[in-house]
Amino acid sequence: MHVLRAAGVGVVVAVPEHGLPEVVHWGRDIGPLDEAAARHLLRAVARPPSPSALDASWPLTLLPGEHDGWEGRPGLAGHVGRRALLPHWRRTTATTTDVDDEGSDERHLRVTAEADGLSVVIELTLDPSGVLKVEHELHNAGAEPVDLALFEATMPVGDLATEVLDFTGRWTRERAPQRRPLAQGSHARESRRGRTGHDSPLVLALGTEGFGDTHGELWAVHLAWSGDAVHRVDALPESSTVLGAGALLRPGEITVAPGESFRTPAAMFVWSDEGLDGVGRRFHRFVRNRPQHPRRPRPVTLNTWEAVYFDHDLGKLHQLARLAADIGVERFVLDDGWFLGRRDDTTSLGDWRVDPEVWPQGLHPLVDVVREQGMEFGLWLEPEMVNLESELVREHPEWLLQPIENDVRTWRNQFVLDVSRPEVFDHLLAAISALVSEYRLDYIKWDQNRDLIEAVSAGRANVHRHTEAVYRLLAALKARHPGLEIESCASGGARVDLGVLEHTDRVWASDTNDPVERLAIQRWTELLLPPELIGTHVGPPVAHTTRRATGLDFRTEVALFGHFGIEWDITTCTPAELEQLRAGIAAYRRLRPLLHTGDVHHPPTGDAGTSATVVVAPDGGQAVVGLARSASGLRALPPLLRVPGLPAERRYRVSVPFPSVLPHELPPLLAADGPVEMTGAALGSVGLRLPLLHPAHGVVVELTTLD
Repeated sequence: MHVLRAAGVGVVVAVPEHGLPEVVHWGRDIGPLDEAAARHLLRAVARPPSPSALDASWPLTLLPGEHDGWEGRPGLAGHVGRRALLPHWRRTTATTTDVDDEGSDERHLRVTAEADGLSVVIELTLDPSGVLKVEHELHNAGAEPVDLALFEATMPVGDLATEVLDFTGRWTRERAPQRRPLAQGSHARESRRGRTGHDSPLVLALGTEGFGDTHGELWAVHLAWSGDAVHRVDALPESSTVLGAGALLRPGEITVAPGESFRTPAAMFVWSDEGLDGVGRRFHRFVRNRPQHPRRPRPVTLNTWEAVYFDHDLGKLHQLARLAADIGVERFVLDDGWFLGRRDDTTSLGDWRVDPEVWPQGLHPLVDVVREQGMEFGLWLEPEMVNLESELVREHPEWLLQPIENDVRTWRNQFVLDVSRPEVFDHLLAAISALVSEYRLDYIKWDQNRDLIEAVSAGRANVHRHTEAVYRLLAALKARHPGLEIESCASGGARVDLGVLEHTDRVWASDTNDPVERLAIQRWTELLLPPELIGTHVGPPVAHTTRRATGLDFRTEVALFGHFGIEWDITTCTPAELEQLRAGIAAYRRLRPLLHTGDVHHPPTGDAGTSATVVVAPDGGQAVVGLARSASGLRALPPLLRVPGLPAERRYRVSVPFPSVLPHELPPLLAADGPVEMTGAALGSVGLRLPLLHPAHGVVVELTTLD
């Protein structure tokens, strides 16, 4: 018996002499087990044979299959030659180790089993945050190739799970939650988009009846992968319920030749008995524990897209840069339209050279002004994509991932390059590196604006190898240019996953900057990612995606809870608007050490038209509360908002960190002559009476310890 323990989570795994490991328990830590305790635990949870079924009890392994008695979706399937892949695993070995990585203390279990010229390695790593990473690797030591159809990570969940949550969405409406009762049978959410997708499940969670943000026991999985994917639930009458995820492998896509191996993307499993926020906090701690996680303050970023679109006038851009620096912007990003012949979205993708007609001196006249103002400089690129109207396609039509002779449908007038081809990889690495070197780029906004339909190479499905090659390209750029930061953007939020974030530094959550839409998008992106990795920008008064008009105070307050930026032609701002932006930026710069390290909570508001976000400092000494209204409510008296996560005995001063447009009738909390002071116990059990907000309005409150 092997026991992995961390952060209140326990994983108990039984490893037989022959066969695959079986998870006996995944959930609340039950402490260490000696040999006698392990033996009694196995007897306590042992399953009897089901009536009118197999004659003897059978194991539910980490790669469930028919040989064991499993009749749901298999963990491993395929063919060896013309024979079904049904290995009889034997000669099983296991090792448990502590992994010491820059102060972390992960527990790691590695199990190897062999069968008829094949061996499988199953690795379980429990992070100090309690996140369990599961990876499988298949080695082919036989004489025939193995064609894989399925190779997925699974974990059994508690028998009290009765509800399922995952996500769907579309462009500008990403990560919309959908919830349903757990039904019997094998159910799979398949994504065949060639990228994570606007409708990605993001996190698939099973929970106890009525679970919510702050309560309930949950078992969840996220696949750290940006290609085709499967998220699955198997609830069979004669078995514990199984939760899992893996790369979706198209027919003939993955063949493991003799002497070769194939490794799955990592599936990240999380258990929590503190509701969805507990799941989110475990993910956040895991992400922040990574050695490559950005540590320096996240710079206030201005992106030029909604300011100038394709109209690159140097005088206008100079004015924009100087004004941005004056109000506190720290990074200036030039978006689409700077490269050869690019006047709209129909041409030139792939020709990554500065257009001499628009920029006769290159980008230097703009870059120099940006740096003179003390800002970093970034550039938009879409390296994986090409337009047919481009020099690159005219010279190398064979580099396309999609065979245009098959009349493959266009998407935003563009096609995809096959990055898995060495010559394409080398070309992109050289072209992007030349830009990074010449302009000393601090930042790349790496976009990807279409799904991969009919993505084949030499007639063979190629999404998986293409995705791995994109990861290698990102890694190569980072290695060649230390300090370079890269944003993952894909038509907004269509590539938000921990696979691409192994090589990038933030995501663009959505192409909509409408703050009403952003409330839900950012909240559910926070289920996986901490705020510092989520791009959140102040857009113009009227959102270009929804045509909704909102006030600057509300747009600023919503953008505060992420990696703050501006996506607006601020040369059109009034002096009052510029002062409001300056105040908002100053508040963000002052509060970001807390916002980007603290624990995130979403307490109930008692009002269906409002939502709350609370970020509490790791030491409990400070907190920020954001309350926003998206729709009018039934009550004229605003409910008390309880603030979770504060040490009960400490005292806090309540203040408003920057001006907001609030109703004339302020609650006594904010209208009193002096600041209100309360204990953490009172804030958590009684709460604050915040203003009765109008729709599309909000308020931000800061709590500072007096101890």
